[in-house]
Amino acid sequence: MDGNRARALLPWAWSGLLIAILAFLVVYPTAMLLIGALTTTNPVVEGYKLSDLSIGNFIDVAMNPNVASALLNSLIACGGGTIVAVAIGLSFAWVVVRTNTPCKALIASAGMLPLFVPPLVAGVAWAILGSPKTGLLNLILAKAGLSIRVDMYSMPGMIFVFGIYYAPYVYMFTAAALRNMDPSLEEAAEISGASATRTMATVTFPLIMPAILSGMLLSFIVMLGIYGIPAVLGSPANINVLTTYIFALTAWSPPKYNTAAAVAVILMIVTGFLVYAQQRIVGSRSYTTVAGKAFRPRSLNLGPWRFMTLGLAIVYLLIVVVLPTLALIVAAFRKFMFIRDIPSIFEMKQYGWQHFTKMLDNPLTVTSIINSMKVGILTAIVGGILAFAIGYTITRTKAPARRTIDVITTIPVAIPGLVIGVAYLWAWIGLPGGIYGTLWILALAFVARFIPDTVKALSTSLLQIHRELEEAAWICGRGTVMTISSIVLPLARPGVVAAMTLLFILSIRELGSSLFLYSSGTMVMAVQLLGYYEGGNIGITAAFSLVQMVLLGVLITFTNWLSTGASTSVARSG
Repeated sequence: MDGNRARALLPWAWSGLLIAILAFLVVYPTAMLLIGALTTTNPVVEGYKLSDLSIGNFIDVAMNPNVASALLNSLIACGGGTIVAVAIGLSFAWVVVRTNTPCKALIASAGMLPLFVPPLVAGVAWAILGSPKTGLLNLILAKAGLSIRVDMYSMPGMIFVFGIYYAPYVYMFTAAALRNMDPSLEEAAEISGASATRTMATVTFPLIMPAILSGMLLSFIVMLGIYGIPAVLGSPANINVLTTYIFALTAWSPPKYNTAAAVAVILMIVTGFLVYAQQRIVGSRSYTTVAGKAFRPRSLNLGPWRFMTLGLAIVYLLIVVVLPTLALIVAAFRKFMFIRDIPSIFEMKQYGWQHFTKMLDNPLTVTSIINSMKVGILTAIVGGILAFAIGYTITRTKAPARRTIDVITTIPVAIPGLVIGVAYLWAWIGLPGGIYGTLWILALAFVARFIPDTVKALSTSLLQIHRELEEAAWICGRGTVMTISSIVLPLARPGVVAAMTLLFILSIRELGSSLFLYSSGTMVMAVQLLGYYEGGNIGITAAFSLVQMVLLGVLITFTNWLSTGASTSVARSG
């Protein structure tokens, strides 16, 4: 009887353990952030005083014109960037899936490459290109005798960079929807006399509206929480958005932690509302286009126009990847940014390794690289294990409270990285003997930040494994742990490897959360890069940007090789 009772309580104990871990990672910091916004004490000096709870900070924030201006700027920058992202992402999806444009694999790759460029690096590259006085584009235009000038230190500059680098979110959603849509619906419209353009506007795009809305809102939400691009392109023009304003509040003397917490809560509420709106809008109508009948997505014959679509894709690749990379290379290796004339750009005597030498002579540079690797490994291991445990519990078991676990896991979707950083600052900075100031607080913040994406990716891999394999193992007398280790984990290994490596890469490029949690001994690459840029040394900034991009490129290549190797080994063992 006692054994049966123990077995009955085991699922409850397991669910309770997961809920406790998620409460530690997500609920407690979020609660402390809210408490910080409702108090007037300084957590560093005075600690927490719940007796002073009030909405005074929110009233001050609501009446502060700077907050209203930052909120308006955020909406304009992210809204404009979203419009650009939708136009680019939707166009690329249509070209790749629905047309006979040549080199579609190249176009698909071009549509995804911006995802692997850290926002801060993107901002730095376009600052080098489009600075009003010293930008490479403006220098070339001036030497060419043209009166046209580019100013990336502006609202249009931010909108442009946001749009071109976050178009992949729209592309991913809409390309999948177009592949799954029955082409007979379009054929019926054309038989009725509708032109290709009218069919696309009245049939194709309306039917994939859930995907368009999902990609649009996701890109807007991600932009809303980005710090790097507004910090590089907006701050020189005194254009504050919510993320840069929150950081500015904590950098003042004395720091205004309570006000920063209140603004962070507002940003979290706005983001949460958008996530809720996305789910409501997508679920409010029926857009079913996939039935039991098999079909193949058709390709529209563009005739000679197919070369124009290919050309546009190549131009996009040049603008998003090639041009910024060349700008970073020129700035990183050129001894002086003064360019006498256009031919002098190609004079090799003007180039050298001095910026890399100065960068490596700074002990903080090496420290930041080592710390980033350590934090990445911690995040990948802890986050990967936790995500697998949560994903398996939600998708493969009937454990009690698994719905609660799922809900808590998705909460960070509505919390931007910068807000996660503020929340962890409030949660741990006032506690003696805590983890603040260590690499662990960075790793735990990154795990909390990216746990929804990791669980979703792992759950997809787990759902592909048929339940009869586990049932066969149980019939043979194997327990749950043995079944997971010998059946489920080997079969899900490619997804697990990909998810853990994704965590590693995201932790290296994460800036927003790091800004509030690093110390002199736990400096990471993203923060060090921002410090170089704010110090005004463009050459070292460009050199360090290239180092970060090369490291990410090596990691992505290694991930692809590792995932392929894992898939091959699983196939051979099967």
